[in-house]
Amino acid sequence: MTTLNPLYQLAAEQKSAEVTDWSARISWVLGLAVFIAFVYWLMRQGWKWRGRLQSGLPELATTPEGFADGETLLTLTGRYHASTTAGQWLDRIVAHGLGTRSRVELTLTEQGLDVVRPGAADFFVPADALREARLDKALAGKVLPEGGLLVITWAHGDQLIDSGFRSDHAAEHQAWVDAVGHLTGSAGKNLTSTTEGTAR
Repeated sequence: MTTLNPLYQLAAEQKSAEVTDWSARISWVLGLAVFIAFVYWLMRQGWKWRGRLQSGLPELATTPEGFADGETLLTLTGRYHASTTAGQWLDRIVAHGLGTRSRVELTLTEQGLDVVRPGAADFFVPADALREARLDKALAGKVLPEGGLLVITWAHGDQLIDSGFRSDHAAEHQAWVDAVGHLTGSAGKNLTSTTEGTAR
């Protein structure tokens, strides 16, 4: 029996060492929650500040009457990722809801590009405002595999905008590049990724 006493004492010591300081743990959790909330608030303020800076951007065009009666060149369902100042893949545009990611349905006709976004603002790009389309891999901080983004450049007011889309079937992207190119007269041009220089 005497040989078992040290084992009992060792077990008792180990058990008493497992006492948790709950007040310290709760303080850490509360502190972390406050920090996360503060970071979120800063991000939200930055978003609002960017929106105020871009307040001069004109209202987006809406789908014209009779658009559905025209011949459809292409349609696409997928995701709208973001819009940025053309050629500046990190300069996100948030005015008029252009910064909101969403599902998207695109329809291209001779009249232009109709962008329908469930849960976000729809908009329309007239054919004469379209400039070009290209395959890219990144926009507004979102990075995808090479060619994973369809980026369409269009004019709005006096500003050129890059809008990024990803089809549910990525193989459709090239057909859109070709179709927009034919519509705008930019077919055959050597369009390069705006992220090529920064990705190296």
